[in-house]
Amino acid sequence: MNIKRKNFLALGGLGLGTAALAACGGPNTSGAASSSAAATDWSKVTPATQISFMSSHPGSSQAIEQKLIDDFQKANPAIKVNLITGGQNYEEVAQKFQTSQTGNDVPDVVVASDVWWFRYTLSGAIVPIDDLLKAVGDKTDDFNSTLYGDYSYDNQHWAAPYARSTPLFYYNKDHFAAAGLPDRAPTTWDEFAEWAPKIKAANAAQSGYQNAYQYPALAGYAGWTLQNVLWGQGGGWSKEWEMTADSDASVKAMQWVQDSIVKDGWAGVSSKDAVGDMTAGAVSSTVSSTGDLVTTLKAASAKGMNIGVGFLPGGPASKSPVCPTGGAGLVIAQKTSPERQLAAAKFVSFVTNAQNTAQFSQATGYMPTRTSADMSAVLAQTPQIQVALDQLKVTKSQDYARVFLAGADQEMAKSAAKIMNEKAEVKSTLTALKSTLQGIYDKDVKPKLKS
Repeated sequence: MNIKRKNFLALGGLGLGTAALAACGGPNTSGAASSSAAATDWSKVTPATQISFMSSHPGSSQAIEQKLIDDFQKANPAIKVNLITGGQNYEEVAQKFQTSQTGNDVPDVVVASDVWWFRYTLSGAIVPIDDLLKAVGDKTDDFNSTLYGDYSYDNQHWAAPYARSTPLFYYNKDHFAAAGLPDRAPTTWDEFAEWAPKIKAANAAQSGYQNAYQYPALAGYAGWTLQNVLWGQGGGWSKEWEMTADSDASVKAMQWVQDSIVKDGWAGVSSKDAVGDMTAGAVSSTVSSTGDLVTTLKAASAKGMNIGVGFLPGGPASKSPVCPTGGAGLVIAQKTSPERQLAAAKFVSFVTNAQNTAQFSQATGYMPTRTSADMSAVLAQTPQIQVALDQLKVTKSQDYARVFLAGADQEMAKSAAKIMNEKAEVKSTLTALKSTLQGIYDKDVKPKLKS
């Protein structure tokens, strides 16, 4: 497939930059996007009586997903929905969905992170959903335009926004109070660097050594969350298709990260779950998804711990937003029948409608995807969700290198691990990363672009 540059580049202006979970490499991007669903006369199709929904249950959402399925089946008794656990994260679901393409038994609806849908599109694994949703009476103009626009390519939409998020700054209110600090997230990382020694001193006096800040585990999300620090310093993984991982600003940002761990000693790196480290009392703050909000607050409350949340801190060059969006949407498989695709569309429309997106938000902390969603009851129960809603207004598209390059997130995580855990020299490590990213671009993307 020859991808027109104007179409490919237009994605960046639509807020596509979201959690790009590319560790497994992803489907081959050499195929052609399928448009078979767009050519179907859906008025002549009868929905299938059974479909499957594959999910990683993001944000500990299995219970609410099953409730939404039960509610859907009550409203649509002729359609049975089977919930399939595709893995513990987006990568595992993507791998299982990719494997299913070799046979004839593919899941009908799949939770796809906001980089996987694009690869699925290019490989022909999914169908555009505009006509399908129209056929089931969905008024898609009710979707948050930015979140729905994230899935726009070639004048069509390829996913419906579902478990959508931004990173938030989480902090232990009691630790901050003991250090004599205000009850808020730091405005900038420089401000937090001034606070950190006070937090460490207060923690040491009360309960022994604790990190003032814990970087999230690197394996899956380093490329996502570290953009915040890179952007704050004026750097980034790339600037459109120009790889900038070793620019002066990027090196400065990652040197600051390394210094916070090695030289200044107030930060650490989680081996698995940074918010879990925090609710265990081991650290005072971290950055994590809004999808972790409800479970984190519940875990903290059970231990008598007070957790606050705020916007991501900025940096000295923060003249534009420093927060990326993230999360996942729902895609519909191409390698199935029109009957199952239509039933899948009915299900996707139902679980993302105004009432159910509010329910999903209440249960997890993910953002509602419909503008008409009534969030009053949700916010009354969990007012911290308002922070995520407010921060959505000041988000920024992710760097092309992370969103569009297969396997790039894994390479970013490897480089981050060398810098943050192995004390590697920052400049040379980032130069090697740049070379790797450039190689992926030259091999997998550039040949598909037209001038």
